[in-house]
Amino acid sequence: MNAPGPVFVEAPARLHFGVLDLRGDLGRRFGGVGAAVPSPSLLLEARPAPTLTAEGPGADRALEFARRFVGHHGVAGAGAGAHLVVHRAIPAHSGLGSGTQLALAVARALAELQGLPTEVTTLARAVGRGRRSAIGTWTFALGGFVLEGGRKEEDGAVAPLLARLPLPTTWRCVVVVPRGKPGLTGEEEAAAFARLPAPAARDVERVAHLVLMQLLPAIAEADLPAFGAALAEVQRVTGGWFAPVQGGVFAPGQTGEMVERLRGWGAVGVGQSSWGPAVYGITASAEESQAIAARARAVLGAGGAGRAGGVVYDGGFSAHGARVTRGGAPPVSP
Repeated sequence: MNAPGPVFVEAPARLHFGVLDLRGDLGRRFGGVGAAVPSPSLLLEARPAPTLTAEGPGADRALEFARRFVGHHGVAGAGAGAHLVVHRAIPAHSGLGSGTQLALAVARALAELQGLPTEVTTLARAVGRGRRSAIGTWTFALGGFVLEGGRKEEDGAVAPLLARLPLPTTWRCVVVVPRGKPGLTGEEEAAAFARLPAPAARDVERVAHLVLMQLLPAIAEADLPAFGAALAEVQRVTGGWFAPVQGGVFAPGQTGEMVERLRGWGAVGVGQSSWGPAVYGITASAEESQAIAARARAVLGAGGAGRAGGVVYDGGFSAHGARVTRGGAPPVSP
């Protein structure tokens, strides 16, 4: 039976810090590290309705995910209906996990309405997410910093979570999304992966060594310089793997330029999230992050004809995953 009243799902954006293995010599491919940030974020509302309908930014995509979900579970008739409202969206095709967060939010909201299982890998399978990276799946569930172990080629299981750590509350993150060429998604992304040459085994080993022996310990010890150095090196190595497709270690143009600016302004661990155009930099205090964010906004606002524009977010890291509330008015925007 449908639960009365609306369900609201708020989900943080995810930063993709790097992939672990494009070779697959040990039976698994991809894997990766990433983290959840509270801004930008998604806010979705779902309420019982006679049919499936949607409104708001990305409504068509939300409706597609809803149809996948009810089809996967074989829900039919009045029980399959719901009206979805996207009150707040993560910028699409920007490297911040907008598709996965929307898909999982839709799945979670419908599962709540229809009394179906809400475990995150079950949700992901129902809407066809987590087929390559599971970072967004695990940040949706838990927030924080996540390490996932890659997928076996022969099965469709979501990559397992290997570690989840809370990031220090004093660390801040500046996320810059220049207006420009969107990141690869869907069939274009799959084709890009198919064209990539296998990286050298020593590079894959180097990334694993950095993650296990520097990145994770630095989080546990709240050592931002060590974390930043390790993350920057992971970005350098893995960015080289994608250079044949994206045109460099970082996407050319404003994305690559902003990476260099963030470094010059004093941020650490600077890099590109997924295919971009989003880039990020980490600081030790709110004062530092606010100053860098202001400089980034000034640059984006003074880029000249055809170059100006973009958005800058400044805040900490999300200590939790998606939040679900029932009834009443939509939660207040952060």
